[in-house]
Amino acid sequence: MIEGDDGRRGPGARVAEPRPIPAHVGIIMDGNGRWAAARGLPRLEGHRRGVDALRAAVKSASDLGVRYLTVYSFSSENWTRPIEEVTDLMGLLKRFIRKDLADLHRNGVRVRIIGERVRLMPDIRALLDEAEILTAANDGLVLVVAFNYGSRQEIAGAMRRIAEGVASGAIDPATIGPDTVSTHLDTAGIPDPDLIIRTSGEQRLSNFLMWQAAYAEFVFLPCHWPDFDRTAMEAALEAYTARDRRFGGIRPAELERKVKTAL
Repeated sequence: MIEGDDGRRGPGARVAEPRPIPAHVGIIMDGNGRWAAARGLPRLEGHRRGVDALRAAVKSASDLGVRYLTVYSFSSENWTRPIEEVTDLMGLLKRFIRKDLADLHRNGVRVRIIGERVRLMPDIRALLDEAEILTAANDGLVLVVAFNYGSRQEIAGAMRRIAEGVASGAIDPATIGPDTVSTHLDTAGIPDPDLIIRTSGEQRLSNFLMWQAAYAEFVFLPCHWPDFDRTAMEAALEAYTARDRRFGGIRPAELERKVKTAL
């Protein structure tokens, strides 16, 4: 925005530097059950409303210029929930893919799935495969769905694959470094998240992208996931833009000042 000293456009106006939009946003969608309980509704209704919030989040992220959106849809620990709730969640996943996949594809969204699939029911695996195959050539927002996902399991799997590579002679142990690990994770080829958002006021990662989030910024919102909307997304992105990301270093201007002080 160009403004004069009096707040209007005019001579001597300054051009504000654009705020950086995070390329990759991860969201821990928490609070569906608590949202429902607070309204005297069954937990399933909270999950249904959570799906509505997910649709809105995908659109908001795309509109606002986010390139990658990773959502924690079902963790490897969620299987311990009551069987009725797990069944309901699987049903919602099926309906979401069947109902929304065509719209996502039409809007250029590419779907990637991370998480363990081997033990999933064949119909669930088929739907996940269909979503990835149909949208593989799309060049819009990349929607990464963490389903039956746990970061510890992911890292353990990467270590196993690296060990197999060493055993077969394909990998030289002397060359193993952070990049080696990254290329053996489920998220290979996806940039690390710049921002992690968690709703419902909880402040922990809960086994989500623990390796990838090493330098991510975190925004914890008090609202439950069904209440997450474009305003909440914009607030989280605004909080991100106010952060000073240094990745363990210092800014060039600050470095120059320190050098001059030392001289």
